[in-house]
Amino acid sequence: MTVRIGLIGSGFVSNFYMLGLRDVAGYEVRVVASTNAEHAQRFAEKWKIAKSTTEVEETILRKDLDLIVLGVPNFVHRELAIQCARAGKNVVCTKPLARDRFEAKEMLDAVQAAGVLHGYAETEVFSPAVVKAHEFVERGHIGQMLMVRSREAHSGPHAPWFWQKDLSGGGAMLDMGCHTIEAARYFIGKDNHVVEVIAWGSRLVHHDKTDAEDNAVLLMTFEGGQSAVAELSWTARGGLDLRNEVYGTEGTIFTDVTRETPIKVFSMRGAGYVVEKGDTDSGWLFPPVDEAWTYGYREEMRHFVECVATNQMPRETFEDGYVVSCILDAAYKSMDTKRWERVEY
Repeated sequence: MTVRIGLIGSGFVSNFYMLGLRDVAGYEVRVVASTNAEHAQRFAEKWKIAKSTTEVEETILRKDLDLIVLGVPNFVHRELAIQCARAGKNVVCTKPLARDRFEAKEMLDAVQAAGVLHGYAETEVFSPAVVKAHEFVERGHIGQMLMVRSREAHSGPHAPWFWQKDLSGGGAMLDMGCHTIEAARYFIGKDNHVVEVIAWGSRLVHHDKTDAEDNAVLLMTFEGGQSAVAELSWTARGGLDLRNEVYGTEGTIFTDVTRETPIKVFSMRGAGYVVEKGDTDSGWLFPPVDEAWTYGYREEMRHFVECVATNQMPRETFEDGYVVSCILDAAYKSMDTKRWERVEY
């Protein structure tokens, strides 16, 4: 079947979704909906989508759509996901699933009650490098899992709402930590639950921009005794920094998809766009060969389209997004108490 998609949102992440879909078969984006008519129209023209609209609810209710993809700000995830569920629509929501575990639980309850397919668009665990690393772990090539160390960093968000804690739900811990938490769960095992966390976070640089933390560190312990460390930053210069270190009893795996690229460029006159959140386009540059593929957008979009076509639940669901929200809530509590905190599921 051809999966008929309605895309809600015409901003940053929606562009990456379209880049990811570019080489995927068996889909058609029939409409893009946004509260900004001009943005929606430009987006539709850029990606050759037949219709653009500001009628978001009307789009969700359309009978000729098989999947709604939510590429929208955090503060509207809950409302729109629940609308999709009530309309009987299969739905994919960008990360983080929600601003806290209570919103995430409402979203999870809604899709489960409706019996629709639900996908959590967490790119990290669809990145080809991370998927390949996971294969080595699954085959036992590095022995028993011991620890995961991850870093997600850049110089700060691209949209104003990210900087407002009441709209986004948090700072670097939420925005970047959702990636590292799910990476740790992916490597160590989702059935091996995170039981305790301790976290630090502070606003070191962006005092005039945000009321949230712009740097954070999170330590998680799992039921099986394993641990995971996450380093998160909104103040790291040099472009997006995505790294994982995976340690086992008989081996180690490193992934670095944005610094150890297969192409290096030196430009004195400037090279234009190089990498997400890049601070300069001159000097030594490390451009990813294909950002949408490198970050995981292509493989996650392919997966979600195939799941809808075959009526199979995705491997990343709202349940995963909910679990990540529970861990993040415990992390924020720990930032306040300065103590280890149990994760409440």
